[in-house]
Parts: sequence; C-alpha cells; structure tokens
Amino acid sequence: MSANQEAQTDELLALESIYDEEAFHRTESRQRGKINLCLELPPNFRLLVKGEACVEYGISFLPPLVLSFELPTDYPSSLAPVFTLSSKWLSRVQITALCKRLDELWEENRGTVVLFTWIQFLKEETLEFLNLQSPLEIQTIGGQPHYESGQNQSDTAVEKNKVQELDQRAVQEVDPHTDILTQLLDFNEAQKQKVFDSKAFCCGICFSENLGSNSLLFKECQHVYCKACVKEYFQIQIRDGKVQCLTCPEPECMSLASPAQVKLLVGEYEYARYDRLLLQSSLNLMADVVYCPRMSCCMAVMIEPDANMGICPSCRFVFCTLCKRTYHGLSLCKELQMEKDLQEKQLIQRATDESLSEDWLMHNTKLCPSCRINIQTWAATR
Repeated sequence: MSANQEAQTDELLALESIYDEEAFHRTESRQRGKINLCLELPPNFRLLVKGEACVEYGISFLPPLVLSFELPTDYPSSLAPVFTLSSKWLSRVQITALCKRLDELWEENRGTVVLFTWIQFLKEETLEFLNLQSPLEIQTIGGQPHYESGQNQSDTAVEKNKVQELDQRAVQEVDPHTDILTQLLDFNEAQKQKVFDSKAFCCGICFSENLGSNSLLFKECQHVYCKACVKEYFQIQIRDGKVQCLTCPEPECMSLASPAQVKLLVGEYEYARYDRLLLQSSLNLMADVVYCPRMSCCMAVMIEPDANMGICPSCRFVFCTLCKRTYHGLSLCKELQMEKDLQEKQLIQRATDESLSEDWLMHNTKLCPSCRINIQTWAATR
C-alpha cells in the first residue's frame, strides 16, 4: 500500500470513528463520501424571512452544509480532494466564497490530509467568515429563496459587491415544490426533537428518570413528564369528557397539549372521542351554530344572524332555533307564549299583593315616634 493510500485510509477511518452514519457516509467502492455539517448557531439566533411580509422566527438549527468529496490517487501528496459544497439556505455567491476558502486551506496544508480541517472550518467558522449574524435574512419570491447578491444561474453577477464568477462546485439545493421557510422550520423542529429524545428527564409525577424519547414536553411551559403518566392522565380526562382540560399537570399551569401529542399517547377510540368532544365544545362557543333537535341526527347547523330558523344539512329538518320544534313562521313559540303569560300573571299578582299590603298598613299600623317604623296598633289585634 502506497503512502497516499495509507493516509487516505487512516483519514476515512478516523472520520468514521468521530461522526455517526447520519453525518458521515463513505462509499466503499471508491475513496469518496459525503459529510453533512450542521453549523453551531449562537443562543437566541433569529431567522428573518422577507417576502410579502416580514416574519421572524427563533431557530436553533439550520439544514446542514453538504460536503461531497472524492480522493484522487495523488492525495494528499500533491492533489487536493475533488469536492462540491451544497446548501439550502446559502446563496451560490456565499457557497462560492466557502469553496475558495477550502482551496486556501488546502494550499496552507498541502501534503497533509485536510478533510478534518475543512470540516472544522465549515462547522465552526462559516457564520463568522460570511459575516452572518442574527437575524439571518432570507428573501423569498414565490416560496423560493431569493438573494440580492446572487441567483441560481452561473452568469449572474453581484450587484452590491464586487463582481465575481460563481464556482461550479457551489450548489444551491432548491426544491421547486417546497417552500423554503417550511423546510427550514421543519428541520429545526426535527433536530430539536432529536436532541430532546437523547436527554434524560425526571418525571414530575412519578419522579422516575426517563429518556426524552419516553417523555412528553409541553412546549408552552417546557414542563416534562414521562409518557406513561401523561397517557393515564389524558385517558381519565377524555373518559370524563374534560377535553378542554388536557393541560400540563403542573399546578396552576395552563399549557395545553396539542392534538398531535394526544394522538401519540392515547388509543384510536379515545382519540376519536377526544376529537369529537373538542369539536363539539368549539361549536358550542359559536353563536351562529346550533344542533339539529332530532335525537337521531344532532348535526351542527349554521344559522343566519338574527334568524330563528335552522335547516339541518343532513336530515333537512326545518326547525325553530328557540323552541327546537318544527318551524312555525312568525307565530310565537308555544313555550315562549306560555312563559310570557306566566310572567304577566306573576306581574299582576305582585302588583295586587303590594296594593293590599299598602292598604293594610294604612289602616292597621302607625309610625313609631322614635324610629318611624310601622307598628301594629292595638285595634288591629282585637
């Protein structure tokens, strides 16, 4: 085995021992591979997306830079690795600058293996080298990234900086069918979940220690409990019909579990009940929604503002929304009429009682000379 081959083999074995299969993939048949490099973002890093409106998001992870390489026979004695560098969120101008820096690092380390040096530079110094700070600005047109400093075509020049030729090794990965913002946010959430799954947490209910993969995080309050405890808690609440009470078990904490979290823990039947009761409770809060009064139907019915007629979209029953009987046009509801008559009788009876009371007081009482309270006279008691 030549000195170059031995150096290449040792370098690839070292990289395999440092990085897992997701980060480093080596092709066995030839001396080439691919490295996914997730940058180390500073705390409270923000992403500013400019399109039809400016929206800012807090993120902890960005999609990786992908360094694809092939080691020529004369590497590392005289030739550098052949490589391409790709990214979903950097412009080709920015990727070109990184490619040129990798070339410079090779020249500084010519004759020695350089892949690990490249990897460390890309992971730890990319943001500083490109002068990227929080908030990271990305402009989108039609859901796709657009940069003032460069376009996808190789003949596009820099308008605000010095004109420079784009490197053919610089690749901007753009999926025309997927919104760039969706890709960035989805990747950020997936990586945060991956980090959470690998950590250990103490359940606040049973006080046992569990991996994040066996725990549930309430995102609003960041409280963590084991899935077994939360599952039992959810099942009891759903069984009792308290679907609005699937909150964090922490006392006085009102952080709600998302439907996706509920579905993850409970069974199919329990989730169907939860979903139905949640929809019903939401409809109950809507002033323009009533239910079909037929017990065999009970379909939700939309009504017009200030109207008392409902038409069930399922059974086509036309009903009065006040008395829940067959619609009776302009005639008063039977129950309403009875209630009106009762109120009138009660009003008359109250007026009569008050009149009789005043008359009795006039003839049978007199005022106390001290406190002016009505007192019954001796004649009234005889």
